[in-house]
Amino acid sequence: VGDNGSGKSTLLKCILGLKTIQGGSIMFDREMGQNDIGYVAQQDEMNRDFPASVMEIVLSGCLNKHGLSPLYSKKEKALAKQALSKLHIENLAGKSFQELSGGQRKRVLLARALLASGKLLLLDEPVAALDPIATQEFYEILLNLNKEGMTIIMVSHDIHSAVHNASHILHLSAQTPAFFGTTDEYLNSRVGHAYLGEQGNCRQCLKQFHSNEQH
Repeated sequence: VGDNGSGKSTLLKCILGLKTIQGGSIMFDREMGQNDIGYVAQQDEMNRDFPASVMEIVLSGCLNKHGLSPLYSKKEKALAKQALSKLHIENLAGKSFQELSGGQRKRVLLARALLASGKLLLLDEPVAALDPIATQEFYEILLNLNKEGMTIIMVSHDIHSAVHNASHILHLSAQTPAFFGTTDEYLNSRVGHAYLGEQGNCRQCLKQFHSNEQH
């Protein structure tokens, strides 16, 4: 989380190797590299008029590991069906991407990211422009993926939703030093109080606040 222009999206692009870092280092587990990362960009990188089916788009998540073969294997197709089922959109497999709602498109792009990686997902404002119901459903999907062992790093402008769902918070700011720690530590920090006000005094109060917002 953090201010506009503080470097949130840039950080994700550095992890992906799309930008060169100016200092420090990015270290991966020895069993994981950049090709093991699933990524959903801030904006749909596919034109809504792109003439492809949902299944074709989800299968494209295999391309980095696909090799030179022009055909997808039975295993890859099975994994694509599994991803669609996990996100409750298996009924959309044969539909055109351009026919989908905003929430459905986000799920399709997330399913594609799952095929790229079973270990780490990077999400840049994935719920932007979604209505409240679609947003809540999307968060529930992410929480279930996390419970299954998927690590998720997500950029968000919605600090209230972030502290309600995240285990750790990295707060970037151009004016103040960055904060990184557990969500409870963030809620008790100076920067947490500054951005959350009295709502940041305790996590239980914040959960109640978030619940009231949904109602």
